Amino acid sequence: MSPPSTSAAPRPERRSIRSSPTRPLLRSTGPARAGSRRLVAIAAAVIVLLLAGLVAARLLTNMSPATPVGQPVPPSVMRALTSVPSADFEAVGRGTSNLPTAIRQPLARTADGRLLVTYIGAEYCPFCAAERWPLIVALSRFGQFSGLQLSQSAADDVYPSTPTFTFVGAAYTSQLITFDAVETAGNVRQNGRYPPLQALNPRQEQLLRTYDAPPYVPTNSAGAIPFLDVSNLYSVTGASFDPGVLQGRSWETIAATLTQSDSPQAGAILGTANVLSAAICQATDSQPAEVCGSPTVQALSQTLSQLPAAGARP
Repeated sequence: MSPPSTSAAPRPERRSIRSSPTRPLLRSTGPARAGSRRLVAIAAAVIVLLLAGLVAARLLTNMSPATPVGQPVPPSVMRALTSVPSADFEAVGRGTSNLPTAIRQPLARTADGRLLVTYIGAEYCPFCAAERWPLIVALSRFGQFSGLQLSQSAADDVYPSTPTFTFVGAAYTSQLITFDAVETAGNVRQNGRYPPLQALNPRQEQLLRTYDAPPYVPTNSAGAIPFLDVSNLYSVTGASFDPGVLQGRSWETIAATLTQSDSPQAGAILGTANVLSAAICQATDSQPAEVCGSPTVQALSQTLSQLPAAGARP
């Protein structure tokens, strides 16, 4: 979990480069070796050119294009997130996801009667970066996103540059749910701090003070992000899985693994999406049926129902 406004930069690793010993110069001992010297020189030149070519090819191979942060999510990635086949959800089940915290307070709704799902995070936060993947997958089963852009966590935090998305400028439409998302800070330091992006409104601040604090989270985790509130029924603080499974991969590569039910990425992302779907289905009174009626979601909903409410006496 990451604190809401600060993130300590790791100490840089130092490396030393040793110089190779200088090779002695070859000297001619007489005119009779001039031809041999020319052959040696030509051979050496050829070897140098070959080595230079190999080095250049290696550099070109390792070079990656500029990170497309701030660009719209590619259609292939968006399809992978929003059109997961039912069979893939069923194959993964819970996967490697943690379970949320049971709150079980009166359902939070908007003025028009829609259930309110609230997310509070920051672009620098690697745990937020991980949690956005399954959150988008889960919510896409109940509605539709538009305007999502590519992003990544801070390069100077743990799990550096974790590929993700940002909810800044995005919209979500659903007949059942209103998704209220806020990204409090950016992902590149300015004068030693991550720049503010969106401020919490009074309702969000109250939600954070109430459910991102004991007895719903340990004292040393109070105020941590990401924080997700599923209509005051369940909450999630911190990433639901290890962000390390996303390290060193592109958005496209991660999206492609979602079709591989035995991959660590599918187990984390689809597993968490199933858990979140089950939590949402309890709030929506098992609607829509094509989502909430799936065997995996029903089984997970039963599991969640058996969780004791945080703070309740045994």
